[in-house]
Amino acid sequence: MKQSRGEAERISELYGLTARYAREYYEADSPSVSDAEYDALIRELRELEAARPDLARADSPTKRVGGRAAAGFRKVTHDRVMLSLDNLFDEGAVRGFIDRMPRPELVCEMKIDGLAVSLVYEDGEFVSGATRGDGKIGEDVTANLLTIPSLPRVLREKIPGRAEFRGEVLMTRERFAILNREREDVGEPLFANPRNAAAGSLRQLDPKVTASRGLSIFLYYIVDWKKIGVATQSEALARLDSLGLPVQSASLIDSRLGLRCGADEVWAFIEEWSERRHSLDYATDGVVLKLDDITLWGSVGETSHAPKWAVAFKYPPEEVFTKVLDIEISVGRTGALTPIARLEPAHLGGTVVQRASLHNEDEVRRKDVRVGDRVKIRKAGEIIPEVVEVDFGARSNGAATAPPFVMPDVCPVCGAAAVRLPGEAAVRCSNRASCGAQLKEGLRYFASRAGMDIRGLGDKLAGQLIESGLVKSLDGIYSLTEEDLTGLDRMGEKSARNLLASIEKSKSRPLSALLAALGIRFVGDRVASTLAQSFGSMDALSKATEDEIAAADGVGAVIASSVEAFFRSGANQALIRRLAEAGVKMTEGDHKARSGPLAGQTVVFTGELSSMSRAEAEGLVRSLGGKATGSVSAKTSLVVAGEKPGSKLAKATELGVRVVGEDEFLAMTE
Repeated sequence: MKQSRGEAERISELYGLTARYAREYYEADSPSVSDAEYDALIRELRELEAARPDLARADSPTKRVGGRAAAGFRKVTHDRVMLSLDNLFDEGAVRGFIDRMPRPELVCEMKIDGLAVSLVYEDGEFVSGATRGDGKIGEDVTANLLTIPSLPRVLREKIPGRAEFRGEVLMTRERFAILNREREDVGEPLFANPRNAAAGSLRQLDPKVTASRGLSIFLYYIVDWKKIGVATQSEALARLDSLGLPVQSASLIDSRLGLRCGADEVWAFIEEWSERRHSLDYATDGVVLKLDDITLWGSVGETSHAPKWAVAFKYPPEEVFTKVLDIEISVGRTGALTPIARLEPAHLGGTVVQRASLHNEDEVRRKDVRVGDRVKIRKAGEIIPEVVEVDFGARSNGAATAPPFVMPDVCPVCGAAAVRLPGEAAVRCSNRASCGAQLKEGLRYFASRAGMDIRGLGDKLAGQLIESGLVKSLDGIYSLTEEDLTGLDRMGEKSARNLLASIEKSKSRPLSALLAALGIRFVGDRVASTLAQSFGSMDALSKATEDEIAAADGVGAVIASSVEAFFRSGANQALIRRLAEAGVKMTEGDHKARSGPLAGQTVVFTGELSSMSRAEAEGLVRSLGGKATGSVSAKTSLVVAGEKPGSKLAKATELGVRVVGEDEFLAMTE
């Protein structure tokens, strides 16, 4: 009886813990424990339930598929339940799974760390999409899915009637890093990993917020496989690709690589991708194994929460212990002071880690990280190195550690006061106008493609220009001479002339680019474009009231307050005046733009551009008097096709819309 009571208490405790963690993960998109910790609790609960089935509850988390649909979204009942996957963690379990399959041919796909969704097409056109939710009822996120550039609105081939496809919405490593850097700059909580960033972005009530996050999607499952005419999973992946639906790279789904025959080949694939997965531009935490023959899936069966014909092998979490050598302060372009742990070099996730962000003052205090501590580190979502916890046992055993870390009250770069405003997590340097660190980051950002697009002005050169005193404010780049530049390291006459030409060309960038380049808090590409279109000139925007700015579509009170405060600053007013005197354009459009080659034209982009981002290209169209939209219609004037164009190309061909390549488009903008 004593043992039974102990098992009952532990099962009850595990129910409470896993229910809480599942709500955080599936519904709040803000987990407090790692996937590995959650998986370990589920494994323990499953083992206890197997030993004591009389104690298992009908609502056990071991039978749960996902989380409840969030309030604020219309509920969608799935025609066919969206199941989850059981997890395996070692070679023996993998071989046992394969032994139970009626055939040895399995497809191996990388397990995408994202949010499962279902897409419905009617007669080849996308009509609706929903999250998995609890497997039976999900959230209608159609409007948000439409903001994903790689999701085709029309399939390359018309499929009569209804067709349903399932896949995963994700965020690439690059977009995740950019998003967290932006959130850190403004003192917002960071996303724990790409999966939570993707889920949080897709489940926004405002599709404009989703659009700004740069989400991607991969499809991997055809619900109506008989109707589509496939009988194996390898055929299904190839068919998805032929329809224009994005799938994982060919190296993973090609029948010669993705299709495996027998346990030895499957395990070899798993071992091979243990390291290779780090080279992908999106996060993966395992390999999904599926019986290739779809016609046998029904006879193999499924449980209440997972199919028996598919399973996920999860790679062990990569965590190592190392020592904190120092805690340094990094100053970003918005003046945020970020504590950085300098570490003894440690191998982690295919790279050598020597630095890890401690994020902010509260995080350092919560974890009590000190110089000299032995700490456990891991890569959040296999991307950002972070300190997980301190080995307090090592500290208590006499390891030398420093006193508790205290954030400085002055900027370590310029010596100005460092302040923490009410309601913010970040401590910031108050010297916005002339802090060298802020100026360096600000100059690099000013010259970026999303800003003034000054080719050749990167991080190292920005540092040299600031440290040499050649540039003391952003407008200083417009006073540089060839003689100034050739005196810098690795800057020859040709490089100097090319840079000066790029600087001169930047003067003609539209107002939207300049607003984005200035680094006004909360003003990114989308908001900058909105403000430029709404006010037309820098002069009009600078004189606008907070209420007038807030009235612009999608701006709101918080952004408006930040913009109004920027223009109220005497130092910023002087900067704008000097930029204007240097010849920088202060309007969104002029007579030349209205009568240029794109005047009155509606332009749509499809595929990947090599010379600029999609947002930059659309901004260029607007600056030349044209209109950039996301879908092809009879009113579309021009479609620009980059690498790997999607269904928009087929739609343009069908409607007889003119299609040009990237080079031809750029020639039109000269």
